[in-house]
Amino acid sequence: MNRTDLQRLTRVRLRESRVLLRAGEPSGAYYLAGYALECALKACIARQTRRHDFPQLDLARGAYTHDPTVLVRVAGLERSLRAAQRDPSFWVNWNIARDWTVDSRYEVHGSEEARDLLSAITAPRHGVLSWVRQHW
Repeated sequence: MNRTDLQRLTRVRLRESRVLLRAGEPSGAYYLAGYALECALKACIARQTRRHDFPQLDLARGAYTHDPTVLVRVAGLERSLRAAQRDPSFWVNWNIARDWTVDSRYEVHGSEEARDLLSAITAPRHGVLSWVRQHW
């Protein structure tokens, strides 16, 4: 898996999330929206490696997590995140997005919660993905 694969997977998971939300399946939409963010952050990590491949497990254990906050650290984006937090709209969106966990696949989420997460990630100017794309 390389950076391009992860970028493509980000777009696919966001599309799937939107389809599920429109179909009245907010739990799946919520999970896939967060998974899309995970893929985007992992694309940032892959960008730092040789030939933009995602690092092998034994070389980068910290990259093999689902936690957005940890992935930001592993990608070396903490300074950029601190700068981005000056934008109050972005910061609200980041705080929504960072609460996503891989365990959400075992949880039931409502439509409002799924819409909030999807919007926090994809908002055109202040969404988390807009910030991540500057680094992937």
